[in-house]
Amino acid sequence: MTQMPAKKSDLGIRIVSAVAMLAVAGAAFWIGGAVLHGFIWLVALVGFGECVLLIPKATAKPVWRIVGIVAAAAYFGFAGWVMASLDTYYLLAAIGVVIFTDTGAYFTGRTIGGPRIAPRISPSKTWAGLFGGMAFAALWLAGVAGVFFYTAGYHTWSELFDVAWDDVTGAALVGALLAVVAQAGDFFQSWLKRKAGVKDSSNLIPGHGGVFDRIDGMLAVALVVGFLESFA
Repeated sequence: MTQMPAKKSDLGIRIVSAVAMLAVAGAAFWIGGAVLHGFIWLVALVGFGECVLLIPKATAKPVWRIVGIVAAAAYFGFAGWVMASLDTYYLLAAIGVVIFTDTGAYFTGRTIGGPRIAPRISPSKTWAGLFGGMAFAALWLAGVAGVFFYTAGYHTWSELFDVAWDDVTGAALVGALLAVVAQAGDFFQSWLKRKAGVKDSSNLIPGHGGVFDRIDGMLAVALVVGFLESFA
């Protein structure tokens, strides 16, 4: 019996692409100001363009295509506005939640496996991965809050937790909840791609698909952060 050739791993190209993306994003953050805002809006615009290209493939009815494009414009536009309006500290905190959610979900899901959440939408997503992503995001945001209070003048851990324990644990809870939101954004994009019959939103980023594939969780998180910020 002839054996099928083993599928070539794309880990190398994924790592190279990830380093390149981090370098570009890091440079934008380092420069800040108009450059950072321009970078955020460029990412949102490219992601929106990819989403618009998916919508006609996902539905044949013109009215739903129009509704979908209008909804996508609102979705990406509001998310871009929120991200551009956050100061650098909170922007990095929000982005970190998504990164740690994806990282925790990936490694926990691969290590533990177990039941899938919605196999017809995203076969690789497991409950173990979700809980792992929530734990990683909670630790990240708790750490961010701890650093914030430490730099605010609480110079010992005991002093920090005596004064700010509620804030640190509250940040951990928010991190866990935002991880669920990030996963929901991922599921939404996976659903849209399945409706459109494609694997990736585009081939713009080697090994990673399109920009929309990289920011799907961030878009959803931005909506919730913008909502929470309105009550702050």
